[in-house]
Amino acid sequence: MARTEQIEAGSKETGGRYVLRPMKRADIAQVMDIDRESFPSMWPPTAYGQELKNRLARYFVLVEEGADEADPQSSSLLRRLARRLPRREREEPPTRRLIIGVVGIWLMVDQAHVVTIAVRESFRRRGAGALLLHAAIEAAIAERVESVTLEYRRDNEPARALYERYGFLSVGVRPRYYTDTNEDAVIMTTPPLTSKSYREKYERLKQEHARRWGDAYLFPADF
Repeated sequence: MARTEQIEAGSKETGGRYVLRPMKRADIAQVMDIDRESFPSMWPPTAYGQELKNRLARYFVLVEEGADEADPQSSSLLRRLARRLPRREREEPPTRRLIIGVVGIWLMVDQAHVVTIAVRESFRRRGAGALLLHAAIEAAIAERVESVTLEYRRDNEPARALYERYGFLSVGVRPRYYTDTNEDAVIMTTPPLTSKSYREKYERLKQEHARRWGDAYLFPADF
């Protein structure tokens, strides 16, 4: 089940530096913590160890570069999170930089499906959700798929507004898709990524990103 319903649009400037990079095993403890916070009633939890081995999956994390790695409270939190991991996931020391968001896509024939996108609660409404969605689209373009698809809870208006801003169109409904509340899921997809109209729209969005974030945000294509 795709887990995309917690994203909230935001425009508040933060002045921080966000760096996006591919997810690695050392990030699992923090990403699972974000999952528990964002999707408390979802079951089963995502098996990120297996997902990172999936050749058709792409996962990225958004890291706050200004976070203090030596902060005792943060270090204590990360140690507690690491202890929750299965033994096989403890081989690599956990990431010390604070991960504030995660996005993942599955490559499905000619589409990229957003399977998860979530932001730590304390960092929501600061634009991180938009950065992660932008990253998912960039990754899809790099993989040369035709379009990007996702779903969201019907009543989540902030999510709908964000997705529409990025050109997603409603194409269907999955009745009672979310088993915790029996809410419907609205299916959205982009027009063909290579179409002239979408290229022009996306170029405007990239220019907006450049004006707002400067060099403080790295796209997946930069790796």
